[in-house]
Amino acid sequence: MPKVLVEQHVAAGAPWSGIIEAGDRLRIVDLEGHQGVDFLCYNADDPQERYHAPNTIKALGSIALGAGTVLYSDRADALMTIVEDTVGNHDTIGGCCSIPSNRMLYGVDSKVGCRENFLAALEPHGLGWRDIVPNINFFCNVPVAPDRALTEGVFTPSQSRAGDYVELRADKRTLVAISNCPQVNNPCNDGEPTPIKIIVTGNNG
Repeated sequence: MPKVLVEQHVAAGAPWSGIIEAGDRLRIVDLEGHQGVDFLCYNADDPQERYHAPNTIKALGSIALGAGTVLYSDRADALMTIVEDTVGNHDTIGGCCSIPSNRMLYGVDSKVGCRENFLAALEPHGLGWRDIVPNINFFCNVPVAPDRALTEGVFTPSQSRAGDYVELRADKRTLVAISNCPQVNNPCNDGEPTPIKIIVTGNNG
């Protein structure tokens, strides 16, 4: 049995970050279902190398991520691979919410968004605003019509159910930043953010 290195609940709307050693696995569990989880990853030994949505999309040939998807960096190197997935269809085009974007899209002044959570998660690792790039939204559904139009509001209700999870293997020593999305202005969390669980397991048992 793989050795559990980290097992931690992340509260609704809260950030998390950690280093995942090469070969180790990160499981993100949607405890109650319908919860969006914003995700970024970086080369932990050289964080200027980071997740790159265009390389990932081009290599995959799809905008919907799922089991088998390799998360490529801006240097076209593999950072992580999705090895298990009970949902599929994870988004990598919708980006993260923020106080400014909530004001622009919904006319509200939010206390915090995923960009602000990313800043809090990355600060202990010496990273900041310029290091936040277009991210993955695990468990989030962003349908694209045949005419390439996005559904009004972009996000539609999540397809995940209680206990669903996605598990990633680190292909190199990787820094992961997570925002357990606090969004209540679109359907990505069903208007009620809920906790998630993070489990990191070692590759040597």
